[in-house]
Amino acid sequence: MGFDEIIDRRGTCSVKWDAMEALYGVPADDGISMWVADMDFRPPQCISNAVAKMHEHGVYGYYGDDAPYREAICWWMKTRHGWDVDPAGIFTTHGLVNGTAMCVDAFTNPGEGVVLFTPVYHAFAKVISAAGRDVVECEMSNVNGRYELDFDAYDAQMTGNETMLVLCSPHNPSGRLWSKGELQAVAAFAKRHELILVSDEIHHDLVFEGNEHIPMANIAGIEDRLVMMTATTKTFNIAGSHSGNVIVADPDLRARFGARMMAMGLSPNSFGLFMAEAAYSPGGAAWVDDLVQYLDGNRKVFDAGVNAIPGLKSMNMQSTYLAWVDFENTGMSREEFTARVQQNARIAANHGPTFGKGGESFLRFNFATPRARVIEAVERLQVAFGDLQ
Repeated sequence: MGFDEIIDRRGTCSVKWDAMEALYGVPADDGISMWVADMDFRPPQCISNAVAKMHEHGVYGYYGDDAPYREAICWWMKTRHGWDVDPAGIFTTHGLVNGTAMCVDAFTNPGEGVVLFTPVYHAFAKVISAAGRDVVECEMSNVNGRYELDFDAYDAQMTGNETMLVLCSPHNPSGRLWSKGELQAVAAFAKRHELILVSDEIHHDLVFEGNEHIPMANIAGIEDRLVMMTATTKTFNIAGSHSGNVIVADPDLRARFGARMMAMGLSPNSFGLFMAEAAYSPGGAAWVDDLVQYLDGNRKVFDAGVNAIPGLKSMNMQSTYLAWVDFENTGMSREEFTARVQQNARIAANHGPTFGKGGESFLRFNFATPRARVIEAVERLQVAFGDLQ
């Protein structure tokens, strides 16, 4: 599928590559960008064909009948995830950060608390705080390099002011998949504390062989408070389309969310809808299968190289393309190990503290890039921390 092709994205208004030097001090000419979560691969041909068809037609008017788009989403969720989706419950947002913000706006009030299991995707806390809600960080336990949920501690932490829980499933940044029992425990926690449960499942297609992602929608007894979020953008590397889906089964929640969408005048762009419809197809499915195999190969190369450096530990991943590397056992301060990565290895990676409590000793690396670049990044890290070997 051409995943080994090196595509120069510099000078294309790519935030991942063109903002690297300003944000991380990593030189644009020979730096390696491994921070923001998009891939350095072209999307499948079925998506390119859909965009070309729009171009050939040449008229970019308002999008009308979206039945085929909704049918494609329903087909994908049923065939790939065993999840039956009611097409009437699908709302299209401006990506899933916007989807999260819309959920906060629709289902909570200023001053109320929104619960996060941290460390977790940094954009959640940003939009919650910006909306005037309180971020309630329930820190996960790192047990032998694997995150665990401690509901006894979280129950004690609740004050009664919390009204929503945002779950990241699969988990970003660790690549952790939640078991059925863990999802049932999350659902029970949400019910005990009367929380709306928003499950962000944007990485659900990127699961490595031998592992299983279970949609929260397939957990019984949570339907009356559950909001699901999915998107084509991470799976197919079309984040610039800014298109995501908020899927709501409960009629009351659906009406509340729809009212806020209407009040804010939000509607999707036609490019995102045509791209998503093309992606959720047999051709798109074949491409994803090859992509996941390639990403798994990159994961093995990255983990083997990083874990060979004394003091560094890449958390065991089951999904995604985002490696979560712990530098605690180097004995270095956060400033020192970060400087070695950025200045010596010339790699831009996300800083762990931005993911909340528990991320202080970590950096997140995006390895969704041609394997030659992953190999080079590993070699640079081994040199940068060569005195530990």
